Amino acid sequence: MPDLIIYDCDGTLIDSERVVARICLDEIHKLGLESWTMDDYVRTFVGMPGKEGWRRVRDALGRDFPAGFNAAVDARINADFERELAVVPGVRDAVNEIGGPACVASTTAQPHLSNNIRIAGLADLFGPHVFSASQVRRPKPAPDVFLFAASQMGHDPKDCVVVEDSVPGVAAARRAGMTVIGFTGVAHDPQGMRSRLADAGAVAVVHEMAELPPLVRAL
Repeated sequence: MPDLIIYDCDGTLIDSERVVARICLDEIHKLGLESWTMDDYVRTFVGMPGKEGWRRVRDALGRDFPAGFNAAVDARINADFERELAVVPGVRDAVNEIGGPACVASTTAQPHLSNNIRIAGLADLFGPHVFSASQVRRPKPAPDVFLFAASQMGHDPKDCVVVEDSVPGVAAARRAGMTVIGFTGVAHDPQGMRSRLADAGAVAVVHEMAELPPLVRAL
């Protein structure tokens, strides 16, 4: 068994991408990029800081956003999270079955990260052990947030296993010297994402949380 399990949050513990993608694509279409699809959203946003994703949208648009645009998008997302944010099926059972030290390391900024975990009803699983890329210098795919999480939890990176749903997240964990398991349970294109996660360095890829405990025990 690994000494520490580090879970990504969005798309791994909570099904937030469905809500965020719907709202972001709606707003992107309103800006004039009407041909953008879910694949464009995934390539632009998944596993990346929101600021970087919107920079890419702005570059594609070729002009600045209207005044107050990002604040309005964030307000829509936060309002829908309060109503719709859902736990990925099987998360609680999987985390409890694996047991041992565990934490969260996510690109989502604090305090939104901790609040989303609270809304989803998972705060009791991780307590204060919720770490954000906003606490370090560089976001994923840099290894900073995973190295920070390991140091805060008192474990050597080589003894940590990361569960991740995105290519930047897998790359970040590998750069941190950690073993990575990919997760495709809420992916837009599970088969395509399985290949991309494996190519990025995941030692295995699971589609359901029930597959995770026996895999972790075997590492």
